[in-house]
Amino acid sequence: MTYSNILSTSDDGICTITVNRPDKLNALNKDTIAEIGAAVHAAAHDPEVYGIIITGSGPKAFVAGADISEFASYSLEQGMELSAHGHRVFDSIEQCGKPVIAAVNGFALGGGCELAMACHMRVASENAKFGQPEVKLGLIPGYGGTQRLPKLIGKGRAMELLMTADMIDAREAWRMGLVNHVVPAEELMTVTKGILAKIRVQAPVAIAEIVRTVNASDDKQTDGFREEIERFGACFTTDDFKEGTDAFLNKRKADFKGK
Repeated sequence: MTYSNILSTSDDGICTITVNRPDKLNALNKDTIAEIGAAVHAAAHDPEVYGIIITGSGPKAFVAGADISEFASYSLEQGMELSAHGHRVFDSIEQCGKPVIAAVNGFALGGGCELAMACHMRVASENAKFGQPEVKLGLIPGYGGTQRLPKLIGKGRAMELLMTADMIDAREAWRMGLVNHVVPAEELMTVTKGILAKIRVQAPVAIAEIVRTVNASDDKQTDGFREEIERFGACFTTDDFKEGTDAFLNKRKADFKGK
């Protein structure tokens, strides 16, 4: 598939999706969000892909926010649809059965911070900056930021960042629990791919079930503990379980097939 605002490349089982609007600091517009969603969907259903990285082009920005010029004159209905569109795509990232890691290579502000938070993990370069500055525009985050940020850093800290529009650096983001690792810029992709390499040798079915059960804790309609019991039991019916236990008992390396 050909994209206008992103690049999507696959190499050795990893699909790298790069937001490619460097002249706009990779700001998100509706088309860019749609293309990210399409690329994630394609990678999730590609049997050759086991992990996904989302990053931004250039040295300055992961995604420096939304493209404000696109929605400056929106009505209530248009604003709600813009938010719903972002929610659909970002929820699909969060629910993806393959690991999705944000490699944050600069500014991750507004929608960019929300995109990073929708990923399962975040690795940040030392020059990364995070923030939700929507209040400066008379807005609130619209792509899940008010929900995901408190879960990652706690309600009080989230309230402060959301209300003050303060920007925090990578080290502070790590201290708060917003990112998993902070690394030199030149090591960002190497470290991110290294995490995926560790995941690659694990059972794919179990990885997908981890995503499902962890996310169940956020769903008010689902009993997360019940979901864990059911999905734990379901794992016993898989070929991956049979292979993993046989490999363990016979002291050999497991060869999982994702079935």
